[in-house]
Order: sequence, then structure tokens, then C-alpha cells
Amino acid sequence: MKQALSEFFKQGTTKVGIVTAITFQLLFSIIWMTGYAGVSDNTGNLKIAIVNEDQAMGSKIVQNLQANLPFHTEVIASNEQAQKMLDDREVQMVMKIAGDFTKQLQTAGQTAPIVYTINESNPSMTKSIMQAVAGNITSTVNKEAVAAGASAVLTQMNPKLPADQAGQIGQGLATKVTSDIQSTNKVKDMPNQMLPMMLVLASLVGMMIMGMNFSVSTKILGSRVSKGGLLGARILVTIAAAVVVGLISAIMVVSLGGHVEKGFMALWGFESLFLLTFAFVAQMFLTLFGNAGMLFNIAMLSLQLVSSGAIVPRELLSNFYHTISNAFPATYAVNGVMNILFGGPSATKEVGFLFLIAGIALVLDMAIVFVKKTKAAPVGQQLQKTA
Repeated sequence: MKQALSEFFKQGTTKVGIVTAITFQLLFSIIWMTGYAGVSDNTGNLKIAIVNEDQAMGSKIVQNLQANLPFHTEVIASNEQAQKMLDDREVQMVMKIAGDFTKQLQTAGQTAPIVYTINESNPSMTKSIMQAVAGNITSTVNKEAVAAGASAVLTQMNPKLPADQAGQIGQGLATKVTSDIQSTNKVKDMPNQMLPMMLVLASLVGMMIMGMNFSVSTKILGSRVSKGGLLGARILVTIAAAVVVGLISAIMVVSLGGHVEKGFMALWGFESLFLLTFAFVAQMFLTLFGNAGMLFNIAMLSLQLVSSGAIVPRELLSNFYHTISNAFPATYAVNGVMNILFGGPSATKEVGFLFLIAGIALVLDMAIVFVKKTKAAPVGQQLQKTA
């Protein structure tokens, strides 16, 4: 047993395995703890679009909200423009005050709803936060309407309104304003909501391990195959594998009840593209650093999971993680998958960025291959080749 242990630990692969396990723990701990630090303090980065069609009480409400809400607020002229911003994820919620809001407040027996629209084609945390915010805004509007002397405002707007009646209406405002929460691009259940994270995680890990094995195959072949031939074969196999894996994944998603708004072909094509991009990036690090490239791939894995927006909205991350996420393929994979699965704009922009990242990684990989010197094959292999 002692000899077996000694020989086992002499193997380079044994040491690499131990180092890899330790590295996973260190990198994931550091990146996840720093990446999600201060998330609850960054809710002010979320944006709410306000559409005000009521120039009486509505204007006063908007002024108070802009002064007191701990979020970025932007007054938008038209509801159509605000809804487009919501669909494009430029804002996290649209708040609309209808043109007859004041009239409804003055009418006995009627409530005055504030309409909130949330885009569910986002991380689930966004929906939860915005639903809570909508309730808080409505409660605040009710209280501030009374505190601001609503009866006096109502009297000014309608001089014929008796003062005592205005006072009664003002006191009744505490229960007259209600929330009407609506959703676009609805996600029907939790498995579908978690699909973007699952697809990206499975793709990152799968392509990273595939790249590692392709690197081993490249070393085994050594100088028996030309650089160009070996590189070309690896690229072709990688492309074919991305298409096949993407097809299998898309079939599984659809067959297991996945909600695919844009259709099977769109999902298959987009999955194949980001699988290919993940593979090219992983192989680039392995070509450049050899076995040590796995350490970079592990770091890239955890960085992309934290910053992609699959788990926590990117708006809640620190400026550092939010900025670097723009350079990572997982960010565009998550956005594109959400658009294809749940609905939203086309994934054209995401496709363009994925092609750009894949192209850069492939060019760097090819350059590294041709710059690096090929190690001579072992003597046994040379004798076998010349025999």
C-alpha cells in the first residue's frame, strides 16, 4: 500500500486533481462572496419608469415619489415608450397614473388604481422586488395624499366642491388608491424561471470539460499530425459538438414542458452559438496555459455565473462586476435565452456579441497554436512512426 500511495502521488494528474479541487473552493468562495456583497444595498440601481397622464393629483404624486423613492425614476411621456423600455430591460417596472386618477379619487364608491407593469423575462428576484415596491408605493401614495392636504387640493381643482365634502374625500384617500399589478412575458412556473441559469451553467461546465479532454487528445497526438490539420480537426469537432449538444438540450427543454416563446429552432440555434462560444473561450485558455488553463476556466466559470444576471439582476451587482460582465459570453447567453424562452425583443444583439467573442477567442487560439513550438514526440512514438 505504501508503494502504491507513493507511485500514485508521483503522477502529475493526481497533483493537478488536488490543486483543481482546492482552486474551485478558493475561487468560488472569493468571487461569490465579493460578487454578491452589498446586493441588498444596491437596490437603488433599479429603475422605474413613471407615466403620468393626470396633471392634478398625479403631478404631485410623481414629485413626491421622485423625491423619496430609493430607486432611479424617470418620467416617460407615453405608455408605449415606457413599455418598450420595460421589454428591453432598460427599466424594471412601469408605473402608470391614468388621466382620470383625480376624478376617481373624487367619486364616492370608486377606487383609483395605479397600474404597475413588470417584465417577468428577468431574474426572479427582479419580479419579487418590484412587487414589493408596488405595494409600498401605493401605501405611500395613500398616506402622502392625506398628509399633503388633499382636501385643499381638491377644493382648488373644483371650487364648487363643498369644503366639508372635500375634507371627507381627503380623509378617505387612505383607502382609495389601489395597486393593479400586471405582468408581461409571464413565466408559468419555477422550473421555467430557472431554465436560463441551468442552461448556462450546464453549457459552461460541459464545454470546459470538453475543452480539457480535447487538450489531452491534442497532446497525445503530438507531432504525429500537423499543426494545421490538428487545429482544423479540433475546430470542426467543436462546431459539430456544439450543434449536437444544442439540439439535445433544446429537445429536452421542449419535451419536459419548457416555455419557448420564440420557437424550437430559435432555441436550438442560439444554444448552439453560445455553446460554441463557451468552447472556444475555454480552449483558448487551455492552448495558452496548458493544464494551468483549467484554473482560468474555473475562474471564468464562477465570474460568469455571478455576473451574468442568471441568478441576481446585474443592476444589483457592484460596478466592478457589472462592468466586466459586458465582456463575458454568459451575459449575452442569459439575455438571449430569456428573450427566446419567455419573450421580449429579438436576440440579434446578443447573437452579434457572441459571434464577436467567439471570433476573438478562435483567432487568439489559432495564433497561439502556430506560435507555440510543437514538442517532439517520445522516442517510442518516433520509432513506431518510422518502422
